[in-house]
Amino acid sequence: MQWSIPADAEQGGYIVEILDGADSVIGHHLFIVKALRKRADALVLVAATSTWAAYNDWGGANHYFGLHPGTPRGRSPLLSAQRPWARGQVWLPEGAPRCINATRPRKPGPARYEFIEWASLNGYAKYYALAGWASFERPFLVWAEQQGYTVHILTQDDLHHDRHALEGYACAVFVGHDEYWTREMRDHVDAFVEEGGKVARFAGNFMWQIRLEDEGRRQVAYKYDAGALDPVAATEPHRLTGAREDPRVNHPGATTFGVNALRGIYASFVGMAPRSPRGYTVFRPKHWAFMETGLGYADMFGGEANIFGYEVDGLEYTFVDGLPEPLYTDGAPCGLQILAMGWATNAEHGRSEDAYSFMLGDGDARFRASILAPDLSDASIDLHSRGAGMVVHFHKGRGEVFTAATCEWVHGLMQADIYTVMITKNVLERFLRNM
Repeated sequence: MQWSIPADAEQGGYIVEILDGADSVIGHHLFIVKALRKRADALVLVAATSTWAAYNDWGGANHYFGLHPGTPRGRSPLLSAQRPWARGQVWLPEGAPRCINATRPRKPGPARYEFIEWASLNGYAKYYALAGWASFERPFLVWAEQQGYTVHILTQDDLHHDRHALEGYACAVFVGHDEYWTREMRDHVDAFVEEGGKVARFAGNFMWQIRLEDEGRRQVAYKYDAGALDPVAATEPHRLTGAREDPRVNHPGATTFGVNALRGIYASFVGMAPRSPRGYTVFRPKHWAFMETGLGYADMFGGEANIFGYEVDGLEYTFVDGLPEPLYTDGAPCGLQILAMGWATNAEHGRSEDAYSFMLGDGDARFRASILAPDLSDASIDLHSRGAGMVVHFHKGRGEVFTAATCEWVHGLMQADIYTVMITKNVLERFLRNM
């Protein structure tokens, strides 16, 4: 079946319903129409399509599990970018669980996976809540348009293939779970900022460098196994599809967005700090991002809307006179300010009788220790199990970057959390005004 997009179709994201012979909806697809003319007064939202692909299990495999004989859980390092989206990535019914459980546990017990339980009962993809248009980009777009913003949409494919993709816009926006990027994508964002562009990143888990091959039809991510399995490990280590903070890759995410994934990671997620506060603590209330919010030092915001999690990013830091300061040992740009923060973990904790329910154990703490130390002693693993999630701001070249490094910031907008909304609008309006 073929269908041509009308020449006069307005720019935006369009959901296609797939029906069976009885007119029952059996699936959804998405296509994005780009604006014919760029506008400096429009936000440009870059959809995290590489992360969608990483979690898409249509056909039985993704970058997390599958049938590959040489990787843990059979996860596939090679994925087709031509697959349909898994059920729940494009459209969700109202009330579908988020990636963070709705409430904190009130007593000790096994880890709960509310979104996976719901998916199993209702026929949705296991990881629908972790990546996709339905959970992140669409809610932001709906909110932004309700607030009167004009929003143009690009995909990461556009960003990868076209170094001019962001030119003509004043402010580029990234939201939700935005984990997988090529080196080319980052180069194009860095150039945009250096030349005066503004970046508003309300997203978390800037973790893996990937490659796109076969003219973008294949996504490559060896991840934890990159050093041993990626064919370029010996010849082009800087293109390794592993963690950006890996010394072989030597391209920490902080140089682009001000934060690193391995210095943060999990909060309020299953057995990972399930009773964490779920909001950010303010440390620099005089910053313009907090203008008119009334928030002061040590105030928390976003906790009622569960905005802190499920994955967050941070930096190596210390405290000076009660204020967090970057140590500048991990790529943090000069002059960066840590505005607010919370704490995260890379290891699940709980009673021994509940360990059967854990999903990840201390695997990420071990991986971080192996990359950053490298030392797998008990003390090192314990050290590398600790992380933080941050809100940061910095200038770079003629541009600037604001990063609220959490996946669930958008949930604060969905819930009309007044502080999350005010901070978001302060950022967007400043970045559009100073174009």
